[in-house]
Amino acid sequence: MTQEYDAILLVSFGGPEGPDDVVPFLENVTRGRGIPRERLAQVGEHYHLFGGVSPINNLCRELIAALESLIAEEGPKLPVYWGNRNWHPMIEDTVAKMAADGVQRAVAVATSAYSSYSACRQYLDDIERARAAVGENAPIIEKIPPFWNHPGFIDTMAANTRAALDALSSSAPEGARLVFTAHSIPSAMAATCDYEVELREASALVVERVAPQMSWDLVYQSRSGPPTVPWLEPDVCDHLRELASSDVERVVVVPIGFVADHMEVKYDLDTEASDVAKELGMEMKRAACVGSAPTFVRGLRDAIVAHMEGRTPEVLGSRSARPDPCAPGCCAYTPRRPGRPSA
Repeated sequence: MTQEYDAILLVSFGGPEGPDDVVPFLENVTRGRGIPRERLAQVGEHYHLFGGVSPINNLCRELIAALESLIAEEGPKLPVYWGNRNWHPMIEDTVAKMAADGVQRAVAVATSAYSSYSACRQYLDDIERARAAVGENAPIIEKIPPFWNHPGFIDTMAANTRAALDALSSSAPEGARLVFTAHSIPSAMAATCDYEVELREASALVVERVAPQMSWDLVYQSRSGPPTVPWLEPDVCDHLRELASSDVERVVVVPIGFVADHMEVKYDLDTEASDVAKELGMEMKRAACVGSAPTFVRGLRDAIVAHMEGRTPEVLGSRSARPDPCAPGCCAYTPRRPGRPSA
């Protein structure tokens, strides 16, 4: 293995770790959008249902611990750093610490498996902003490409989907459906990337391994912003109602678009969608995200090592691995701000 890298960096979204963090965290998420603090407090009630704590930071800690354990045994024996976009540890502080520790070149991994502005390009921008803040001593940081079609991700999601199917009251395919879901994004953002195509193929790869005879759908969740701005649809809750009208009795919801069981999963699926299913008299099970499952962590290690060795990582399906590095301007998108005219 080429030993020109001296660190690994996990980059993530971040989340509050107590009630007093909720509104400041949401202010970071929505910076520059002019959203009133009162509205942020309303949104923050979702977090207060869970004690004001987002699961994402502890999930990052678990993932880091699992990765550290694996690389301690199999290499590359490098320190793992962690920096967030919106809450502590902030990526700017982490890159400064890396520089102080003498790190010169690092491989970065995001807790997002897909291509889009918010899932990939924005993390690249976060890294460059942090490096610029640190200055000339900042380490070179190279983010690995999206890993949605790596066997470590797909095989873990397939195992989790199979477990959820087995938990249904009946294993008979009649009256049951697989519903894959991902975070919705603005339609204008989707037009600049392969997000929808990747999600659909990832879902098909899971179905192929688990239940090729079953019907399945790809839906979206967790949209935000003004209703006048088109986002990807259908919404998962609306889709459950549509399925119920077609006499679907049992569903397994698969959060194919997420790496960890964070707030968009715990609230939007385990609370809101689950409540809708109960109202409809529909049995609903939810597959776990990949989290820190051993097969997924081993896949991340493989993707990291592939980047370090300059080779293409293993991928599944008809689509090849993403270019490494991403092309300049790939997945570019300019978010609409209050008062900004439509493109």
